[in-house]
Amino acid sequence: MVEVRTIGAEEHRAYVDRLTAAGGAASFLQTPGWAAVKPEWRPESVGFLDGGELRGAALVLYRQLPRLKRYLAYLPEGPLLDWDAAAPDLGAWLGPLAAHLKAQGAFGVRIGPPVVTRRWSAQQVKEGIADPEVTSLTSLTPTATHETGLRVVEQLRALGWRSQAVAGGFAMGQPQYNFQVPLAEPDGTPRTEESVLKGMNQLWRRNIKKAAKEGVEVEVVSPGADSPELRAFHELYVHTAERDHFTPRAASYFTTMAGALNADQPDRLRLYLARHEGDLVAATLWIRVGAHAWYSYGASSTHKREVRGSNAVQWQMIRDALAAGARVYDLRGITDTLASDDSHVGLVQFKVGTGGEAVEYAGEWDLPLSKPLYAAFELYLRRRG
Repeated sequence: MVEVRTIGAEEHRAYVDRLTAAGGAASFLQTPGWAAVKPEWRPESVGFLDGGELRGAALVLYRQLPRLKRYLAYLPEGPLLDWDAAAPDLGAWLGPLAAHLKAQGAFGVRIGPPVVTRRWSAQQVKEGIADPEVTSLTSLTPTATHETGLRVVEQLRALGWRSQAVAGGFAMGQPQYNFQVPLAEPDGTPRTEESVLKGMNQLWRRNIKKAAKEGVEVEVVSPGADSPELRAFHELYVHTAERDHFTPRAASYFTTMAGALNADQPDRLRLYLARHEGDLVAATLWIRVGAHAWYSYGASSTHKREVRGSNAVQWQMIRDALAAGARVYDLRGITDTLASDDSHVGLVQFKVGTGGEAVEYAGEWDLPLSKPLYAAFELYLRRRG
């Protein structure tokens, strides 16, 4: 019988290390270091024990309801389990989790099982955008479906969990659709830089060559909490936000993230800065846990866009992911909307140019533990907009 209990950060960290060393995947959002990045949430590391052996772990973030000591328990891109083994009887694992979280004061639970359900090739996505009859990724026949992911979705629904999927694939939490570049062949053999570059479209290859010809240089640093390079990144990021009309995060968010993740594991987060003749033209954050590397945040200058600094930093991050033994380079979220007039299509096209694949995850799911409080929470979210 599975037991869920609180564990220490070191035990949690050791489980992540064992899981990834054995070839398993773990999101950086499920590492104990991520707790420090979200100080407005109360963190707890929990372990799944089966026969006294630690068989799973999770970072739980508790968000308090206004004026009440009751919480939404959120497991972003978690929990970390052997989902192939858990999928035949998911209730045996999630039931004890729900009971533990309820005892901690949770009125509801939100999880994001890190299991893939479907995949589509870059060529399919490109053709879908070009076809006026195609408006959604989900209307295309996938190149692959995954039995474990489909079984997890089916069981969650049967167990009373509620899907948080919304049109477009972006909800309150983590995106359901990501774009990823496989860095290993189907048989597990690592790909070469030449193979990855050949898989990109002509525009990407041309832009990478142009950046090199123009003399763009990429500096890589593992920033501390008070890094001048991180301050330079944030200045460029604020410039990008003003140009692209989104609300930027404060500089303190990135200093906290760098300090927390690199304290958890040295060199977990890297900062890439592309310069042309001394001018900072692009900058990005790269994160790696085991064999999975992510492009996390990016910024670019409106000035000198023609030197293609953004392509230069992406290519350097991909090369470094290969060198580190990563099997996946993850460009994070995309929408499932492929209509040519959709505002997100430009971002989708940029990522599709890498020649990877669109990946659908099971998405985020809620389990109400107190129906009245959960209903009040939903009303609060609707009113907040």
